[in-house]
Amino acid sequence: MPSENPYRIAVVVVMVLTLAVTAYHRLQAAASGEKISRKDEGYLFAIILRLSGLCLMVATIAYVAFPASVQWATIPLLIWFRWLGIVTGIICSGLMYWTLNSLGKNLTDTVVIRAEATLVTQGPYRWVRHPFYVTTALLMASVTVLAANLLIGAGSLLVLGLLAVRTPKEERMLIERFGQQYRDYMAKTGRFFPRFRR
Repeated sequence: MPSENPYRIAVVVVMVLTLAVTAYHRLQAAASGEKISRKDEGYLFAIILRLSGLCLMVATIAYVAFPASVQWATIPLLIWFRWLGIVTGIICSGLMYWTLNSLGKNLTDTVVIRAEATLVTQGPYRWVRHPFYVTTALLMASVTVLAANLLIGAGSLLVLGLLAVRTPKEERMLIERFGQQYRDYMAKTGRFFPRFRR
């Protein structure tokens, strides 16, 4: 049986790249000092979402540092397919940088819109309204394939499901804030997938 060590190293590389990109942009956005309330998101929902993310992180760390503890969740995948995970993971880290760089200081980790927020329609936002969630989904898929682990995949699906549930509320708040400008933007772009016109 081939060693899992190269895949574990690859998971670490993808995770470190992604965490470095997101941490940098979150710190830049937080530099304004504005306090972001969790009230509009709903405290219970915020707790469930963050606990789900924590469980996913624990499962990923367990795969890397304590592989025997999650070996029961291994799924059989072809070697070339697993290595496709590192290629897509590294590409997604670049896509995450592009997305967050385009979003700039508008970034929050909740549905609340910053006081000085602007409507972003450039970069990947030109084609989809929520490229951060799309990139997050692709990254989670990459790590799941690399690790070939059902536990990581299930955790990813849970987090993505919760983000999808939260998205309509986020869009209602954007409509409240930007009005017709956001409605026009919605008419031209897809929520998660580009809208191609005939």
